[in-house]
Amino acid sequence: MFTDMVGFGEGTQTDEAATLALLREQEGLVRSVLATHGGREVKSTGDGFLVEFESALHAVQCGIAILQRLRERNAETTGVPIILRIGIHLGDVEERGADIFGDAVNIASRIEPLAPRGGICISGQVYDQIRNKIPNRLEKLGAKTLKNVHYPVDVYLVSLSLESPPTTPGKATRTRLAVLPLTNISPDPKDEYFADGLTEELITALSKLRELRVIARTSVSQYKSGQKSVAQIAAELGVGSVLEGSVRKSGNRLRIALQLIDADSQEHIWADTFDRELTDVFALQTEIAERTATVLRLELVGLERESLRKRPTANLAAYSLYLKGIHAARESTPEGFRQAIRYLEEAIKADPAFSPAYAYLANTYLLLGGDAIPAGDAFPRAKELVAKALELEPNLSEAHTARANLALQYEQDWAVSEAECQRALTLNPSDATAHFWYGLLRLVEQRFDEAKAELRTAIDLDPSWRLPRGWLAAAHYFSGDLTSAIEAAQADLERDPTDSGAHSRLGSLYLLAGRPDDARREAELSVGRLRSYDELERAALWAGLGDREEGRQALGEWTSPSNSDYVGPTLIAALCSTIGETDQAFEWLERDRRGGFRGLWLDYQHPAFDPIRSDPRFRVHLEELHLPEGLQRTERYPRPSDD
Repeated sequence: MFTDMVGFGEGTQTDEAATLALLREQEGLVRSVLATHGGREVKSTGDGFLVEFESALHAVQCGIAILQRLRERNAETTGVPIILRIGIHLGDVEERGADIFGDAVNIASRIEPLAPRGGICISGQVYDQIRNKIPNRLEKLGAKTLKNVHYPVDVYLVSLSLESPPTTPGKATRTRLAVLPLTNISPDPKDEYFADGLTEELITALSKLRELRVIARTSVSQYKSGQKSVAQIAAELGVGSVLEGSVRKSGNRLRIALQLIDADSQEHIWADTFDRELTDVFALQTEIAERTATVLRLELVGLERESLRKRPTANLAAYSLYLKGIHAARESTPEGFRQAIRYLEEAIKADPAFSPAYAYLANTYLLLGGDAIPAGDAFPRAKELVAKALELEPNLSEAHTARANLALQYEQDWAVSEAECQRALTLNPSDATAHFWYGLLRLVEQRFDEAKAELRTAIDLDPSWRLPRGWLAAAHYFSGDLTSAIEAAQADLERDPTDSGAHSRLGSLYLLAGRPDDARREAELSVGRLRSYDELERAALWAGLGDREEGRQALGEWTSPSNSDYVGPTLIAALCSTIGETDQAFEWLERDRRGGFRGLWLDYQHPAFDPIRSDPRFRVHLEELHLPEGLQRTERYPRPSDD
């Protein structure tokens, strides 16, 4: 095993004393874990260790334990996090004194840099020894060519989540959980918002348990009608346990009936009815989370217990407005989001110290900024809200997710975004949104293996969420793996054959693969009004097939003064590029730059920009955003002939 402390070299150049103190702390933590897993410290490598084990299984278990211990340490401090990479290989070595040498040592040292920050990579030889022996997912990254190694080496990424995703439907571990929408049985139907909001609050609370995988709200909301059995739902979501129940709110009294069900046996793990005053709702959420942790035999560390027991507000009126905001946002419509913003703004007016309301409102603005509303309106407001949320509650995972998103979309500060994503996931490992933004960050940086891993985790936690699926196909294509991109897009379309946007995306990939007949078929199936990004995909597809009229029509609609729907300038620039309007493309990119959004960070690898990619003006934009000029993909859309 090789370990390496991320950022050590840079730290010594900025604050050597503090960085060396951090190094000493890291050494103490790692050595304490080695001692309990039979690891022999061969030598220190300066900012890491070379360690030898008698068993490949012990080595991997030790690596997992080290990183989990560091996660706990990072979650318990507001100071600089300690982050390691770990590489593990199995092979013969030659001992010379206290040191060891040989190809096995060299291979382990070359595997370690392939691990993501805070992650573990193992060789195929280690994989053969440990598969089916640990409850962690092992993701194949493919055969890698390593320096001074004369043959490719299969490399795998070890997921740090103790709760493994299901290997077969219906056989998931109990620690993979779905919280179904609570049924509203209140006398007043208008109290539906309370049941919906409480469902989301329970999901949030349970997600903070590091040993529990909790399915995101967007994927469980489809089961609100109650028409499917627990067994069907569990099979579709791949979970081992299901929490379901009902809420009755009458005046200031609450009755909540809950049952935690084992998905495989259909037996109750626990069931109870809670009669409480409305003022006890926060204590009740804590009780439910702790009860679930106890029956599933999960250990709560200090920060988890503290987070669960923290009371977000003492103002029930503010809390009611907050739940109404969550309920409105669930509609995922322009009017629903506008209503959510109004409720959440009222909530923070009612209680200016209500940190989750600030964070939820910030994430709502970030979701809409540059898409449904101008970035110049959304992002500055989101920045104020995030700062306030973190000031009030430094360990609020939702606020760190928002801060990571803000750094990515608005500031294009990749280092801050990375640190905030990692902080959010330390506090809430089941945060699908944080995994998604982390995946997009890695995609922008062209660190494609890590991008795919994060996007797959987001899909695993939120199977019904469309965005990670589309970007996973893009990650395959951008990395030069067009075959996997097509397979991912086909699988996405199989989930919903009526999705016109999915037809456009698949058609574009067929065109890039030199399959114009298949591409034209998908283009013809992509009909009706689409979201602006999918409109761009469709227009680019038709342009590649030799017909620019679709693009011209979309451009006219997007730029018409009568168009009430906001369309990001980067998308308009991409559309101009596809139909040969080069100067217009750069005018829109410049308008985007002046407006402060700079959406090119996300789309610069899209083939729609290939017609202007070699233009010096395009390279200027890439340089300003600190984006790579080169591409790993090689396939390009066919250039349509000029009319």
